[in-house]
Amino acid sequence: MKSEIRHQPSRRTLLRLSLGLLAFRLCTPAWAQPGAAPLRVITLFQGATDSAVALDVTPCGIVDSWSEKPTYRYLRTALEHVPHVGLETQPSLEDIVLLKPDVIVASLFRHQRIAPLLKQIAPVVMLDEVSEFKETLLQMGVALHRQQMAVTLLQQWQRRVAQLRGQLQRAFAGHWPPTVAVLEIREDHVRSHLPASFAGSVLNELGFSWNAASQAASGASLKITSKESLPVVNADIFFVFMRADSQAVQQNYESLLRHPLWQQMRAPQRQQVWQVDGVPWSMSGGIMGANLMLNDIARLAAADSIS
Repeated sequence: MKSEIRHQPSRRTLLRLSLGLLAFRLCTPAWAQPGAAPLRVITLFQGATDSAVALDVTPCGIVDSWSEKPTYRYLRTALEHVPHVGLETQPSLEDIVLLKPDVIVASLFRHQRIAPLLKQIAPVVMLDEVSEFKETLLQMGVALHRQQMAVTLLQQWQRRVAQLRGQLQRAFAGHWPPTVAVLEIREDHVRSHLPASFAGSVLNELGFSWNAASQAASGASLKITSKESLPVVNADIFFVFMRADSQAVQQNYESLLRHPLWQQMRAPQRQQVWQVDGVPWSMSGGIMGANLMLNDIARLAAADSIS
């Protein structure tokens, strides 16, 4: 099934936020009453932690980051003294109890099995997906009585996306929209992040296109184990990042660069291979990470080498 590519979901997001605010006013739990004391919130996935910081809320507990452990560098200043409660895939219930949270933000994808236990500790805001950063911000804005701040952040996002999309259209002129591929280099294979991924959702909003294979694939990423399969990701622009800072990953990337099939694809031939930071592009899951993505893409819009 062809993946749906949506260029302007922000209006729908703001509509959902309005409906959420209405529901919030009609039936607000005691722990989330506006004007109440600051909430002690524990965030159990990366996008929730990112969103809490964006909403000017310091969690009382967070889970370990996937890389740059224990906390992503872009969040370290804000979260320097915040206790950790284990892994995103296996949080410590004992540590959560000791921190006495008022609310826990979890993900159905990660925490459905332990949801009944979490609910015995504190009220739980359970998000469907870990990568739907706008929905995460929306629901956390309601739960943490930071609704207006969430609205403002989404409006700022929409304006920035529109401005950057215009810059890209002017930069690429008659070649707009180019096709893109987001390539994650691992030790023994390459993963291509698809339109349904976190990175893909941002690129969709900016108006980029995808090749037919990427649009037809399901899920968030496509595993490429053979270099002979590289043509499946052929695109005008490659955004590339390393899964880890290791010699094995670097060697795999260097072998890709030397491979004839890599050299025959459009992005390498046009010198449109852009190395980016994998943390915001694949692991952050929040609006702050998404804005860091826009920073990287803005470099492309400003580049003199676009052709």
